Amino acid sequence: MEHGEHLAAIDLGSNSFHMVVARQAHGEVQILDGLSEKVQLGAGLDGDNRLDGETQERALDCLGRFAQRIAGIPRGSVRVVGTNTLRQARNAREFIDRAEAVLGHDIEIVAGREEARLIYLGVAHSLADDAGQRLVVDIGGGSTELIIGERFESTETESLHMGCVSFAQRFFTDGTITEKAFDRAVTAARQEVLSIHANYRRLGWQQAVGASGTIKAISQVCVDNGWSETGITMEGLKKARKKVIKAGKVEQLDLKGLREDRRAIFPSGLAILYGIFEQLSIDQMEVSGGALREGLLYDLLGRFAHEDVRERSIQSLMSRHHVERTQAERVCDTAMGLYHQVAKSWQLEDDELADTLRWGALLHEVGLAVSHSQFHKHGAYLVTNSDLPGFSRQEQQAVAVLVRGHRRKLPLSALSELPDDEQQGLLRLCLVLRLSARLHHARCDEVIPEMVLKAEDNSLSLQFPAHWLEEHPLTLADLEQEQDYFRAGGYELRLIDN
Repeated sequence: MEHGEHLAAIDLGSNSFHMVVARQAHGEVQILDGLSEKVQLGAGLDGDNRLDGETQERALDCLGRFAQRIAGIPRGSVRVVGTNTLRQARNAREFIDRAEAVLGHDIEIVAGREEARLIYLGVAHSLADDAGQRLVVDIGGGSTELIIGERFESTETESLHMGCVSFAQRFFTDGTITEKAFDRAVTAARQEVLSIHANYRRLGWQQAVGASGTIKAISQVCVDNGWSETGITMEGLKKARKKVIKAGKVEQLDLKGLREDRRAIFPSGLAILYGIFEQLSIDQMEVSGGALREGLLYDLLGRFAHEDVRERSIQSLMSRHHVERTQAERVCDTAMGLYHQVAKSWQLEDDELADTLRWGALLHEVGLAVSHSQFHKHGAYLVTNSDLPGFSRQEQQAVAVLVRGHRRKLPLSALSELPDDEQQGLLRLCLVLRLSARLHHARCDEVIPEMVLKAEDNSLSLQFPAHWLEEHPLTLADLEQEQDYFRAGGYELRLIDN
């Protein structure tokens, strides 16, 4: 994947869209420019969890402005992620297709815990590299992430279903603020935190840090009104609560330090943070300038330096489910060898596709941890539903399709659920992986022969040394059976035994 000196990260949040443009220098990130627009994507979800047309147009207009700023930055140097609202929206794929056309870059949907990991990475790089555990809190429009970590590594990541936009709609309808509604919002926040309370308190932390626009806004109000010298204190939150309830209406909120564009969601964000402070017994919280988008930049730098957290995730999943590494590596090596023979003919010359095939090959037997019967289906389920740090939802789905499709019937229905421009490439990767798995069916160290694999539009020709297939009748039987599966998928497999 091409990458250059300049990088960009875009966070399609439930409240605001943020973009940072940076320059990489000696393994560090130098921020050059930042843009932020309040799109309120989360407020555009209707009763059926579909993004309405007006919100989509507002979002696309914003992305059009972002696109102008990042024109000229290579595809491999830009990461765009969608968070809670795009995780929920039933028509997210329709919106993403339109948004990708505007931006000219792929959009990843990240799971809640992956969002939390990236937030921690961004925060950690904005703070002194001190020893000791820290708690990081990020209140977004649709979800709130809480992370415990030390230095640059997160150890506990959670994403809770509460955010300043969703709580504003739920508790402060029409901008009305009452003491009862505020306390109900605080209680709802405490209930969400209760599920992680015992584990987080057991682990403990020496420092609490807040990220996100909501927490920065609360801090600014506390400092400007003299309720804290720096950051946020419980005492400051209590004073802010009194002022907010006294106002009675969002439009009546007149707090020193509160920006106009933050007014509508300030009471809900304050209630969520109040509940977190109470439930986790926090007295003092510092505020960080780093967040999700900075985390994306540092994660991107790691990939450039071949320190890709996705590799660790694959190895961890293999260990957790006791994958037989020798067999996985045999199949992987053969799959990659065959891939390189057909990549050009089949338009598969892409680093991400090569990585997807390699990961699918390493995990193709992960489902054996559940049962031998239908293990390809069990494996696809495990890959789809495991927390895999570094992976977007789309990347996990692609690997899962390969695991599902490495044996038995080709997963044509699963492929049909993917974007049109990805289906053919993944089907072809499936075919390559299937051949590799068949060739190593015996699970032994016998060296397979030098083979020549040639690809045309809808066919593969696999040529063996003279008489090799005759001398290996079980492999021949496997490959002849594979010919039937290929035909069902619209492809022809020709076997040549010269």
